[in-house]
Amino acid sequence: METKTAYILTTCILTAFGYIGYQAATREIDDDTYLSSRGTQGRWGIGLSLFASGMGVWVLLAPSEVAYYGGFWDVTGYAASSVTPFLLLAYVGPMIRDRLPDGITLADYARHRLGRLMQVYVGSISILYMFTFLFAEFTAIGKVMDHLSGMDPLMPMVMVGAVTASYTAYGGLPASLATDRTQAWAIALLVTVILLTLIGGDPGQMFDDARAYNTDDDWSLLGSMSYMGSWQSGLALVVAVTAAEMFSQGNWQRVYASENDDSLRRAALLAAAMVFPLVFAMGFLGTVAAGQGGISDPSIAFFYVIDESSLLVASVIIVLVVSLVCSSADTLQNAIVASFSRDISDGRMGLRSSRVATVAMIPLAIYLASGPTIFGFEFNAWSVFGIFLFADMLAAATVSPVLMTLWRGVSSRGAFLGCLAGFTSVVLYGLADPPTDSAFYMYIIHPTEGAIPASEGGLTNLWAFVSAIVGSTVVTVVGSYALPDE
Repeated sequence: METKTAYILTTCILTAFGYIGYQAATREIDDDTYLSSRGTQGRWGIGLSLFASGMGVWVLLAPSEVAYYGGFWDVTGYAASSVTPFLLLAYVGPMIRDRLPDGITLADYARHRLGRLMQVYVGSISILYMFTFLFAEFTAIGKVMDHLSGMDPLMPMVMVGAVTASYTAYGGLPASLATDRTQAWAIALLVTVILLTLIGGDPGQMFDDARAYNTDDDWSLLGSMSYMGSWQSGLALVVAVTAAEMFSQGNWQRVYASENDDSLRRAALLAAAMVFPLVFAMGFLGTVAAGQGGISDPSIAFFYVIDESSLLVASVIIVLVVSLVCSSADTLQNAIVASFSRDISDGRMGLRSSRVATVAMIPLAIYLASGPTIFGFEFNAWSVFGIFLFADMLAAATVSPVLMTLWRGVSSRGAFLGCLAGFTSVVLYGLADPPTDSAFYMYIIHPTEGAIPASEGGLTNLWAFVSAIVGSTVVTVVGSYALPDE
């Protein structure tokens, strides 16, 4: 597609989303509505919003790259990891809302049960995870638009950042929810059109291409795309992403925005049903592209499949890409502000400050998305993946003790000790199975250490995450019996 055409199409799409966001905003909006839209949304509104806000340009990039380096089990694990947070949210979301009706964040609940220090800690994990997600989305939109149309990567970053920050700063969560509904339907429809177009051409050839990528696959048994040995890495992704998504504030805002518990449960199940086939299909297309050969950048393997497609398909792809990045970016912006307002500043940020913060984070996110080197640390695709996994490890060491406080037998002191034990368990695992050429504690800050090599279908270390979950859980239970709440 010509660059000029891509600019015009992108501008039109962003204008439409901006209009929807502004229309949803109200002039008379208070702090609580701005951050929670408390009790205003039914199951369809929340379900579509959970689906749209959980998606992003990553769904066109990451599953393909996972398929390229990992294979069938990694793709399956990645798809499952997109579903399990919604299933867990359907279970624990109503419980947390019932125990803390006036909350907004998971850290609010952490404070309710574990004190102010844990609120700050949980809020900090949330912000680290979400902000990394935000600038990773900007990186993705720049890379994709450059590949599709030759657009300067910085330009779509600035355009998307300016529009989403404008309507989100003005309208808060109500604006984000309104645009999410439109974006969700657009994403579902456009992905369906693209998949039918691609598969309808010659499905037999697509399966042959996928098989050609790895001739050792046992297609007769599972239709697998790569080595079965990668199941450990696939399961690691389920554990890591599920834990991290519990700290994604956008999910908890939608818990409180639901009109009742039944709506929340149904919404979470709807989102799960929509997400799994999308992520898995994109992973499969990654192996198709790999089988066709000539891939210089596995992260955009999906786009090699559509390179020879018509102008119409290319236009659909651009609409899809912009919809994906906007649906996640506006959610992340409002969610980050909510965590700062409620958890870090202890409620001292007013509406004006929240709006300023929404806009102020965009230049920093775009700067990090441009791939700078800061104090010798280069922000490239692999390093950002490492930041994600570090945040995932923090979440894995913390999520079980926090959620276990929903049950009466768990004490606040036991849960606090469990959080500390999560990290200790990872270190102990490092002593028992030291990572290659690294200190034993490196599993905490670099969970890829000791993983199955990528060439053999592995992306991250399962047992580092399992040790964090198991250690924190065991110590929480034992500590609660030894140190019960008075």
